[in-house]
Amino acid sequence: MRVGTVVLYTDQPARRADLLLALQQIASCAVLDAAAMPPAGPCLALVADLDLLQPSPLVGLRTLIAAFPDLPRIFLMRSMGARSLSAARGLGAQLCLPEDTPVGTVVEALRAQVSPVPDTPKPGARGRSALVVQAADKAGAVIANLLDAARDSGTVDAALVNDGLEPILGAIGQGGLTAWLDTVRAYDDATYQHCLLVAGLAATFAIDLGFSVADRQQLVRAALVHDVGKAKIPLAILNKAGPLDAAERAVMRAHAALGHQILVQAGGFDDAVLRVVRHHHELLDGSGYPDGLAGEAIDDIVRLITVCDVYAALVERRPYRAPMPAAEAMAILHGMDGKLDGALVRAFERSVAGS
Repeated sequence: MRVGTVVLYTDQPARRADLLLALQQIASCAVLDAAAMPPAGPCLALVADLDLLQPSPLVGLRTLIAAFPDLPRIFLMRSMGARSLSAARGLGAQLCLPEDTPVGTVVEALRAQVSPVPDTPKPGARGRSALVVQAADKAGAVIANLLDAARDSGTVDAALVNDGLEPILGAIGQGGLTAWLDTVRAYDDATYQHCLLVAGLAATFAIDLGFSVADRQQLVRAALVHDVGKAKIPLAILNKAGPLDAAERAVMRAHAALGHQILVQAGGFDDAVLRVVRHHHELLDGSGYPDGLAGEAIDDIVRLITVCDVYAALVERRPYRAPMPAAEAMAILHGMDGKLDGALVRAFERSVAGS
């Protein structure tokens, strides 16, 4: 058991006995609410379990954070919507998990948060980090609105997607890819996190390749919307922790064609973006989906997003697993020669390594 106290700050202590017991596997645990004073001894970590859209409990939480500003923080979210996620990151959340996350998963996530020894921040790092968080919030809100609209009405507003372009390009240009990846991994919603990762990787790649401003924006726009079809995939499949069975894979694979249909019906998206949405799972050897395209039938912009998409899927963080190290992810991409564009993979590796 570690030295120090894990603080469980909750507005529903009676319902969290199981979580309290599980957290005690790591260290002694103090349960606090809005009326309680911070513990007197050293604190190891903070688990916040409350409705972040209700102002009254936040006063005590901010007092606790002010008393222990360097605590690793995990937030159990009543909502994974953009407003709640923005509030959590504004309070310094390293990881946001749905409130019904199994307690064993919370414990493992907390172990991962408290184990590493943080590096000393470099001069100017705090300012760059704030810029990246603000950009992720803006882009995350764009994706949240996009998916909600697609899920609820089956259509989206193309003009609103543009609101996410400059924040991402600016954050990558000034904060760098590593800060973007670290920030975006705080999104536990798999689709939000994945779209933001792909967009950041695409922005990094476009900047490194010397793309024009217009081409950079087009690439990031395509990355932001590439998985919009997942709004129509049942959540039980979309958020399944384990491997999908054959029937579930067939449903999941429908997202590319569904996304294309949503954007065609919405209007306002150019042909290149539409091709990315429909074909980002096509592979050069013809083994991809939904149309089994091969070779020269797959456009360059699609090939580029596909490289970013595969890499992002490997380095994503999940409550049940850590991100794959970059070197291992790149080795897998190189092993897909004949499926991915080898020249683009090599260029992508240089781009990522130089960020």
